[in-house]
Amino acid sequence: MASNPAKAFAFLPREAARPDHEKRLEALDLGRRLPALALSARHAAASALAGTHGRRRAGPGENFWQFRSFIPGEAAQNVDWRRSARDDRLYVRQREWEAAQVLWVWADLSLSMNYRTPGAAQSKLDRALVLALALADSAVRAGERAGWLGLTRLSAARDIVDALAVALTAEARRNGESFGDLPEAAPLKIRQKAALIGDFLVAPSDFAACLARLSAEGARGHALMVFDPAEEAFPFAGQTEFYDEAGDLLRAGRAEDYAAPFRARLAAHREALAGAARAQGWTFALHSTERPPSEALLNLRLALTVDGAR
Repeated sequence: MASNPAKAFAFLPREAARPDHEKRLEALDLGRRLPALALSARHAAASALAGTHGRRRAGPGENFWQFRSFIPGEAAQNVDWRRSARDDRLYVRQREWEAAQVLWVWADLSLSMNYRTPGAAQSKLDRALVLALALADSAVRAGERAGWLGLTRLSAARDIVDALAVALTAEARRNGESFGDLPEAAPLKIRQKAALIGDFLVAPSDFAACLARLSAEGARGHALMVFDPAEEAFPFAGQTEFYDEAGDLLRAGRAEDYAAPFRARLAAHREALAGAARAQGWTFALHSTERPPSEALLNLRLALTVDGAR
């Protein structure tokens, strides 16, 4: 179906693909698009922060949270003897759980991410950028340090969104808007977290190798697969011309005949990616661009928070 089988899912209808090089670069002009996307990211981060505000629970940390009654059978060293001396019961001091203090974000900015069906609110590229920037912003608001994987240093500055947008714009100018499908960063340190956001239209073996490299020293994270509704529903019928991001062409006399095999292969592809993530202790989820970004952001924060408590 495609010159690169791993990219078979990236075929787009002619009107959506627009393989003309000049139009692609225009669509991927990060310098022009990032200011508006940064604003959307701040709004999404504020919405997600409101959804997680006040969620406290016991776990590893330094700050005292509350006393609880001693449970028979647990280690006696857990008893807080000073508090217990004031009563006829034994108490254990609980500390408030603290989230991971380091979060790396990354979004796929390759050409396949530019797909957007007519009438859709955002392309996969714009949604991934909004989510990555918003996730970094919400992390800094929560007292963590954040950075763009393989591009920037960690920062706890309140202007993290602007700093990342400037770095991305400069990187786009340096490499001519040519970005890889997966991050090429070195292994992350233990207890650090990473959030990868993209369409992951790559061979599952490449995806698995990427996560294995990032996790080599014990780091964990979350992978979010962003997709356009048409990429899942495959609503095309009749004579249709499809292009992949390299410009390779497929002419389908009856596009509807491809629907069932396409959906089956897509389901198998997703399961392979999810299995690769589980093998490294990562979590994996899907996000449609027809859903609000705040929903995905909240789920990302919760996934990274729960994983950080392990």
